[in-house]
Amino acid sequence: MTRRDVLRLSGLAGAGLVIGPLLSSFNIETGMLSRKIPMSNQLLPVIGLGTWQTFDVGNSEEESKVLTQVLVEMNRLGGRLIDSSPMYGNSEKIVGDLTQATRFSNDLFYATKVWTSGKEAGMKQMETSFKLMQRDKMDLMQIHNLVDWKIHVKTLKTWKAQGKIKYWGITHYTDSSHNELEKVIKSEQPDFVQFNYSILSRNAEKSLFETIRKYKTATLINRPFEQGNLFRMTKGKEIPTWAKDYDINSWGQFFLKFILSNELVTCVIPGTSKPHHMIDNMTAGYGKMPDTKTREKMYSYLKKM
Repeated sequence: MTRRDVLRLSGLAGAGLVIGPLLSSFNIETGMLSRKIPMSNQLLPVIGLGTWQTFDVGNSEEESKVLTQVLVEMNRLGGRLIDSSPMYGNSEKIVGDLTQATRFSNDLFYATKVWTSGKEAGMKQMETSFKLMQRDKMDLMQIHNLVDWKIHVKTLKTWKAQGKIKYWGITHYTDSSHNELEKVIKSEQPDFVQFNYSILSRNAEKSLFETIRKYKTATLINRPFEQGNLFRMTKGKEIPTWAKDYDINSWGQFFLKFILSNELVTCVIPGTSKPHHMIDNMTAGYGKMPDTKTREKMYSYLKKM
């Protein structure tokens, strides 16, 4: 796909004409809900995009067109954050190639990770990520799954001081890692922590969120759909009628709004390679959010299935 093709798509998206009709359940002009990054008070829209598997593709024109439409819809509906990693195959390169062909490339928030051992190897890998994603400065660099974190923390703090990265963080994806994430937060005070959290996977509520509150750490939430398990559980079943009181019109929005109703969640990063799923995900960032009582009602409803 040529740059002209991408610009044509992104221009049409600004008018809401790329994928299907304009959504009527909310006013796009009011903007997506945003939350502050505690370390800076910078506002970040609450729904972003993960790229594990979904952006690990080749250079086919058809795949590029579809993924460009995903990015266009994210931008049109107010999303900004794109999260990647060297672990995700070709994803960093695809993100770089496709975003740089759009008009809104500099409006996005780029996050990736270091996923190797050793100081020099880590620096080399991160420099490669800069090149692949075509960034002079990275918004967020994270230590993937805490691999050799004691070494990489030193580099990331130096790079932040030098202005090469704006924020640094740590990540993991299992409940068993939460205690270790807490220890690193307490000792090193990262700007961000990324971890797993969902309506049926609530281990982070035991103490991780309280540590996050105390140390004023921004959060990125991965695995919000439990790798599709939540959709398999609810396949063929209708969402409860009372969910619509919270502007919930799909199971995806049900799961995402449960997460977003936790005020300590800065941004959720569901992955998708389908434009209509991107639209559905983004819509969860609009409208009324569930309160504490409704959160537990949502949880109980799902548990009874």
